[in-house]
Order: sequence, then structure tokens, then C-alpha cells
Amino acid sequence: MVKVEFFSGPAMLPHLPALARLRIAVFRDWPYLYDGSLANEQTYLAAFAACPRAGLAVAFDGDQAVGCSSCLPLADEDDNVRAPFEARGWDVRRFFYFGESVLLPAYRGQGVGVAFFTEREKHARAISDCDFATFCAVQRPADHKLRPPGAVPLDAFWRKRGFVPSPGLACTMAWKQVDGPEKVTNTLAFWVKSLTGAPLP
Repeated sequence: MVKVEFFSGPAMLPHLPALARLRIAVFRDWPYLYDGSLANEQTYLAAFAACPRAGLAVAFDGDQAVGCSSCLPLADEDDNVRAPFEARGWDVRRFFYFGESVLLPAYRGQGVGVAFFTEREKHARAISDCDFATFCAVQRPADHKLRPPGAVPLDAFWRKRGFVPSPGLACTMAWKQVDGPEKVTNTLAFWVKSLTGAPLP
């Protein structure tokens, strides 16, 4: 039986090694193709741990973490994530950013992903007055050489959670991929949901 628990502030710290491990394992697969290492994760984890309003949902099978899902105010995110919102003149303080959701394949389809969104929305409402939740997802061409046969995007799942894509709103991130030795710059498109009933920008 998988259970999902939520942590914030210093309570997150014991679970950050699991977050790193799961990011490396899950993001190696399609569509992220991330060739990560613990050394690569250190900068990301340090910045996340330093944010007092960040939160982390962790899925446990017994005492083993099998999934993690992060969130923090968009105002506390990196410049490149905030930049597309600022370029449109949108107040980043109105947005709560949902980071990765990483879950081992054997535990998918059991409601854990839904719980990750529920817990993060609950946290956003509890510690902020943000009007919107947002996340971004990597964009891959339909003819990408590493696309698995029958790969299905998560668009329908995200729409069921109340999120819609924001046309033209995207950022870039670079990471080393499994198909080459150099970092590749990838485009990630944003999805947005109203948390308060405020109309989407």
C-alpha cells in the first residue's frame, strides 16, 4: 500500500536524497532523457532546500520512497523559469510553481499522481495567496528518434487536474541527455490552473 506524505521547511531535508535518486532514475526515461548524477543534483537540491515555503510530497512503499513531487512559489524559482511570466508583465507572486513529479513505473496508475497534485495545491493555498498554480513540461517532436512506440503524453491527465496550456508561454533548460555527451537546451511549455477562481491570464 503506497502512502503519500507532505513535508515542508526543514522536514524536507531527510527526503532530498530520495528526490535526487528518483529524479535521476525517472527522468532518464522518455520524455526527459536526462543523463543525471548525484553531483549534478546538488545545486538544484541546495536551492530547493533553501526556500522556506517549498514543499515536497513523498510516496512511500513501507519506508522506501518510490516517488516525489515538489513545489514552491514561482517568485522563489530560478530566473529562467520566472522570465516568461515577467516578459508578459505578469506578477510572479500570483503563481505557485509545481516542479517535478517523479514516480517509479511499478507504482503508476494507482492514484499517486493525483495525490501529488492534491497535496501541492493544498500547500499552495495554505502558505500563500497565489491565484494560480503552474508547471512546465518538456516539448519533444513527434518524430524524435528516442520516442517509444505508443508513447502517450500526459495532457489528458493534466487537464483532469484542471490545468490548461498557456499558449506561447515557455522556458528553456539545459541538461545532458542519454543520447549525447553535451548538454542540450530544451523547451518546456507551461500549463496553468486557477486556485482562487481568478480568470486565467
